[in-house]
Parts: sequence; structure tokens; C-alpha cells
Amino acid sequence: MTEVNRPPRRGGWTRFVTARPRLTLLVALVLTALAVVAGSDVADRLGSGGWEDPAAQSTYATKALEREFPDSQPNFLLLVDASEASVDDPAVAAEAKKLTERLAAEKGVTGVGSYWRTGAPTLRSEDGSEALIAARLTGDDTAVNKTLDRIAPELRGTHGPVEVKVGGILAVRQEMQTIIQEDLLRAEMIALPVTLVLLVMVFGSAVAALLPLGVGVVAILGTNAILRGLTEVTDVSVFALNLTTAMGLGLAIDYALFIVRRFREELSTGADSLTAVATTLRTAGRTVLFSALTVAVSLAAMMVFPQYFLKSFAYAGIAVVLLAAAAALILLPAALVLLGDRVNALDLRKLFKRRKAKTTGDGTPAVEEGAAWGRMATLVMRRAPFFAVATTAGLLLLGLPFLGVKFGTADDRQLPAGAESHVVQQHLREGFPGTPGGGLEVLAEGEATKAEYAAYKERLADLPEVLRVEGPLVKGDWAYFTVQPKGEAVDEGAQRLVKEIRAADAPFDTSVTGTAAVLVDTKAAIGGGLPWALAFIAIVTLILVFLLTGSVLIPLQAVLLNALSLTAMFGALVWVFQDGHLSGLLAFTSPGSIETTLPVLMFCVAFGLSMDYGVFLLSRIKEEYDHTGDHTASVRFGLQRTGGLITAAAVILAVVMIAIGTSRVTNTKMLGLGIALAVLMDAMVIRSLLVPAVMRLTGRATWWAPAPLRRFHERFGLSEGEPAPAAKATAEATGTTDAETATPDVPAPGKQRDDDKVEISG
Repeated sequence: MTEVNRPPRRGGWTRFVTARPRLTLLVALVLTALAVVAGSDVADRLGSGGWEDPAAQSTYATKALEREFPDSQPNFLLLVDASEASVDDPAVAAEAKKLTERLAAEKGVTGVGSYWRTGAPTLRSEDGSEALIAARLTGDDTAVNKTLDRIAPELRGTHGPVEVKVGGILAVRQEMQTIIQEDLLRAEMIALPVTLVLLVMVFGSAVAALLPLGVGVVAILGTNAILRGLTEVTDVSVFALNLTTAMGLGLAIDYALFIVRRFREELSTGADSLTAVATTLRTAGRTVLFSALTVAVSLAAMMVFPQYFLKSFAYAGIAVVLLAAAAALILLPAALVLLGDRVNALDLRKLFKRRKAKTTGDGTPAVEEGAAWGRMATLVMRRAPFFAVATTAGLLLLGLPFLGVKFGTADDRQLPAGAESHVVQQHLREGFPGTPGGGLEVLAEGEATKAEYAAYKERLADLPEVLRVEGPLVKGDWAYFTVQPKGEAVDEGAQRLVKEIRAADAPFDTSVTGTAAVLVDTKAAIGGGLPWALAFIAIVTLILVFLLTGSVLIPLQAVLLNALSLTAMFGALVWVFQDGHLSGLLAFTSPGSIETTLPVLMFCVAFGLSMDYGVFLLSRIKEEYDHTGDHTASVRFGLQRTGGLITAAAVILAVVMIAIGTSRVTNTKMLGLGIALAVLMDAMVIRSLLVPAVMRLTGRATWWAPAPLRRFHERFGLSEGEPAPAAKATAEATGTTDAETATPDVPAPGKQRDDDKVEISG
């Protein structure tokens, strides 16, 4: 059959990105270089907190206590170990007093106290071999980090008869920040070469394989510069860097895979490079744009929550998604125009083949490599009820452990077991009386008499979850009490105690803070924002998918199936990280709970990535349906053409996320490994099995929309490819090309597309 070249259609966007490709790439190179300079110190400007609600009662009380009673909020600890001796030994006590005085004399340090100054039993271990020196470092994050860098090396180590370790919240955060930066660099060193090898295997051509990496580098460096700018006006979490790297590489590879594959497909039909780019942008380019919007919407939902930890991921995620899409839609077409047929150069697979495979003129395989995916689609659709029920049941079963989730706060157990600040906190948990770091502070505001303070103290002591009440410490119209719970710092009893204290009558205004109070307020903030975030994601996703497909049912299917794909991730989150299974293999310490904001973060990221793959598949199905009007054959064609592409993209993204998951910080490990599992489940189970099964069950009704919405889509909707109204109208009028009459194995007679004869690698 003679191939007729289609005339080039170069709209305004195509003319814009291809008119001066060399100039476009040169400008991009200059901007990228500027981004390197602008974002070079971004890691040093990021914070390691952000889990608290800034408007919560606990946050208000913490800031008031820091201001009015700085001694009550130590953020720096020295664990003094007397080894075989006792902390009351004269030589040990003398050395400890010297350390206390030395610390008190340091600039930027206040509220220094110690066991040897106060004799407080909570500052001495139960076996008498260890005791604490506590202080508060003052100033903003930059100031306290500089003070910590200055004094910590001089204080830690051996001093006469004692060994000193540095701990406290500041040490935990600084050590976490350092480890994340080191782990991120290591992850990049792992992911980049492995990703390049996989891309070469997918594309064959080394030239084509380098293009996605180039898009990813531009997206990552640009996002770093944006985050650096944001640090001037708001707080940004250091954890956001992990998402920047993972999504920058992952989405850039997804988008570039889709565009380069379509470009090579167009070249294989005999089109010149400009025509191929024009067709690619009109088809795959639209899909990439829709995909980027759906991912950005999922990430933008985190802006609903007050915690800057979650907002930071929205900042980083939206920036990297839009930059990856922009690079794929501007820089990549410019590069493809210049490369032309040379995009297939340097086929490294030939080095590993004993005989040369039969290829087309441009060097791509001349066999229908997607035939296996087509056969799978046919099998699934023939047994659609079985695959739909079995797959859904299996996914729900994998998600069952999440029903037992327990939410907690991030603490030192995020760090590896050997980290100094983690060791200090572990010693406090295991060897010191009470619940060190787990007490509740009750701030009292307003004038009160000693009798009123005493009566309130007795009221607190009578609460069932209270071990003891200390205080009050009074300063003018301010006072505070310390309440020790009977159980663990953040268990259910401690959380109930927070609510009981807040409900207790008092002759003055009270506010409660402490670890359990922060957890209670965080859960309330997440619970209040979650319905709005879910509604935002669902509504905007429904609209975007409708604009892409023109169907009412497909958007509903997309949202529900995407949510179902996340069940395995959430089940594994609890079974592995909360319950501690595989903790030895994965090298982490399980705190027995999941940090409250993490499931929200993982849902938004994983849902967005699932929609990314969903849009790729649906757009190709829609293109074929517009061309033939045959529902079943279109589903088969869509999976045949995108199954290998989606799987390859998912595997590559999973490699990047697993590299992130090698981090020694538990939250980062959870994020990386959890998202990798979700991505693989979505690509290999949802897109390969559940989507074709469900679409076969819904049949031609899949594409139904009421007349007003159909007219709206005809006017404003966008889809990949050019509809064939005549073919579709004929199909609808005669009813001869529906799912019931068309043979599932092959397209309906006369409908087979010429380009089915050539399948591009990947």
C-alpha cells in the first residue's frame, strides 16, 4: 500500500517552537545556567519542620512559652555519660558543672539548666549513669543553625571522666537536613545511570535516550531556582527536594517518551521532521498538556492544608510538572526539528544482538511489537467480569492493613539508628523517668491568685490520664504548668488528656501544647482540609478528563480506578512502616505510627502520577475511537500502542523513586518506596487489566454524554488526533461497529489503520 504523506499543519504553537530551534535551545541553555546559579544554595535555605498548623492552639502556646518562659522550651540537649561511675560522683559533677557554665557563656544561648544545677529527677537516668544539660538556642533558623555549628563540635566527645553527646530538637532537624542532602545526591548518582540504560533499552537510540534526561535536568534545576526564590517569602521544607528530583526525572521521561515515540512514529510514515513535529504536538503534545494539568491539580490540593510541609510539596511539584511539560513542549520539539532522522542514531542494541533485526527505513523495528499488549487486551475483554472482580478484590485486600493505621508525629526515629541525636533521644525514652519530651505544657493567661492556681492544679491532677502536675511557674500575668501523662507521649491516652485539659474549667485563659497536643491539632487540621482537597482533585480531574474525552462515564471511571490503584500503597505503608515488617531489611526504626501528613502527601502525588498514565491511555483510545467508531477495537488499539510505553515509563519512574527510597530518613524512604509501588500497580494492574475490563463492560455507553455537554465538548474540548465525523456518524447511525458486532481480536473490516503495521520501540 502506498503511503501518502499528509501535508504539514503548523499552527501558531508549532511555528513558535520550530521557527528558530537553535535560538530556542540557546535561550534555554542560558536560562538553565542562570537557574544553576540561583538555586545553588537552596538546600541550605530549607527547613526540616513544617508539620504543625500555624493557627493551632498548640502553636500559639509554644510561641508564647518561647517568648515568656524560654527556659521551659529547651531545644538543645547534652547527654552526659559517666560510664561506670555515677553522675553524683564528685569528679563527674565538677566536670558537668564546667560544661554547664561553658554553655551558659556562649552567645545565642539562654535558659541553661542541668541536673547538677537543679537536682530535678527527670534530668537524671534511672540507673544514675547519665544526666542532662538543657538550653535554648535563640534566633531564627539561620541563627540557631550557626550557633549549633559553632558550639556542638566543642561540646561533644570526651571531657575528663564523662562522654558527651549532642541532642535535642535542633540537633535532630540539622542531622535530618544533612542526611537528606547526602542521600539525595546518592539517589541521583544511582538513578541517572540506571535510567539512561533503561531509556537506551526502550528507545534503542542513544540520541533519543538522552533527550528525556535533558528535559529532566532543565525541570529539576529550574524548580530548585524557584524554591530558592520562595524561601525569601515563605518557609519551604527540605523534603521537597526529594519530590523535585523524583518527579523532575519521572515526568520528564514520561512526557519525552510520549513525544519522541510519536515523532518517530510519524517519521516512519515518511513525514519530514517539521511535519512530524507538527503532528506530534497536535496529538501527543495535547496529551502531555492535559497530563501535566491533571498532575498539577492533584499536587495543588495540598495548598488547602495549613502545614508548610505539605505546601512545600505543592510548590515543588507544581513547578517541576509545569517546567517538565514546558521543556517537553518547547525545547524537545526544537531539538527534534534539528535532529530529524538522526533521533534514531547510535542504536546501541545492535551491540547485544547476534543478528540484525528487520527494520524500517528509519531504523525502528518493522514488527508489531505491541502485539502482545493487543492480545492481552483481547483476553481481558473476553473475560471482563472475571478480571474486573478479581482485580478489584485483590486491590481491596492489599489495602486492608490501612484500616489499622495509627497517626503520630515525626521525631528522631526518622533518623538512622546510629545518628547521634537519635541515640540521645532513645536514651531518654528508655533510661529516664517519666516521658521525656512527652509532657504537656499548659499556658495560663490573665490575673490569678495563688489559690486559683492551686485549685486549677488539683483539678488537672485529678484527671484520669495524669501522672503528675508540676508548677506553676508565674511571670506577671503569665503562668504555665507541666503535666506528665501516664502513658506514652502520643498514645491515645495522651491525646484524650489534651482534650480533657482543654475542656477543664479555669479562672483564666488556657492553651495546651506539647507533642500530643501538636498531634491532636495536626489531625484536626488534616481532617478539616481533607474533604476540600479531595473535592478539588475530583471536580477538576472530572472536568479535564471530560474535555479530553467528551464522555461522562470515563472521567468517573478514571477517578475511581485511580483511587483504587493506591490501596496497595496504603496497605504497605501500615504493614511495613507502622507495624515494622521488613524493618531489618529496609534499615529503619518503626515508631509504631505513621506521620499524619504523609498519607495526604502520598495520595496527592500518586493520584497525579496515576492520572498521568491514565491520560496517555485514554487519549490514544479516544483517537482511535474518533477514527473508527469501534469501541472494542479502540480499547485494544489504545493498550497495544501505549501498554509498553506506560510500563516502560512506570518502571523508569519506579527506579527513580526506589533510589529516593534508599534514604536513611524514614519519611523519605516511605515516600520513595510507597510511590514506586503505587506507580507499578497502576501501570501493570489498573491500566493493563482493570481499565480494559471495565471499558468492555460499559461498552458503547462509555462514550455517552448528554446533548448539551456533547455540544460543549465539540466547542471547547481537545483530544489527541483528528476526529473522523463521517465514520463516527455512520457507526452511530447503523450500530454496526459497536462492541457487540466488532471482533475483539482485530479492528472491524476496513477499519484497520495503516500505521498498525509499524510499532515503534517502547
